[in-house]
Amino acid sequence: MTDELDIGQAVRDVQRNRVGVVMARLGPYVQLRPLGGGREWDADPVHLERLNDLEELSARIAEITARSRRWHPDE
Repeated sequence: MTDELDIGQAVRDVQRNRVGVVMARLGPYVQLRPLGGGREWDADPVHLERLNDLEELSARIAEITARSRRWHPDE
């Protein structure tokens, strides 16, 4: 991807097959954080794809579903 990415925008890192939110641009790299929070990673902007609204919604629902399956209130 050669055009500028906005902070807070959801993108897919096709090299790592991960979805993340743009947090910053550091030198030649973009820092991404997983949708549900967590450790940031550096990505080459060439390997990033913008998500359309439906793709972002689907990714966020998948993250919420995965998080709910890990949560056990009785433990």
